[in-house]
Amino acid sequence: MEFQLVVCMVKTDFTDRIIQAAKKAGASGSTVIAAQGTGLHEAKTFFGLDLNIQTDVIIFFLEAGLADHILDVIHKEGDFSRPGTGIAMTLPVNRAVGVDLQFDHFKRLAKHPDHLERKA
Repeated sequence: MEFQLVVCMVKTDFTDRIIQAAKKAGASGSTVIAAQGTGLHEAKTFFGLDLNIQTDVIIFFLEAGLADHILDVIHKEGDFSRPGTGIAMTLPVNRAVGVDLQFDHFKRLAKHPDHLERKA
């Protein structure tokens, strides 16, 4: 079985709705890391001090066949078509340990893809 990570950097306002949409679409869980950052058009100053925008990094560990679908769902829910809302990408996983419990979930989805929420 092949795996991929979907990594998202989003404004904290979008974190919960992205996670819920990804789970509804087949993701088994996520990891959220609090971060700070700026985008191309977001650098702001306040009395000469740079303000970093609070950001969450969301990581989804997925069976490779789910990754594109989940990325599409995240793109829509995160409103990534608007500037400054976030970015997301997929990364290949060459080796993983500690994921045995997720195999059953991924196998069930592979056998019954109709359980996935598909985009219209």
